[in-house]
Amino acid sequence: MRVRVDLGSDALYFRISEEEIEESEEVSPGVILDYSKDGRVVGIEILGLKSFPLKELVEMRVELPTLKRGEK
Repeated sequence: MRVRVDLGSDALYFRISEEEIEESEEVSPGVILDYSKDGRVVGIEILGLKSFPLKELVEMRVELPTLKRGEK
């Protein structure tokens, strides 16, 4: 896993897998998930990093679905 902070874009990015990104989806305001062609989450981007209170970033929990996109 890689973590990148881009101060110019005011973003924090977690790259979970090196699989190619097929699709991205904003799942809540300022939170974007990147998916592989198989529907696996391969990246998480948080926009507006400077406006997040530090305490919220430290305590942030990310829960990823256990199913691939499209599975029921």
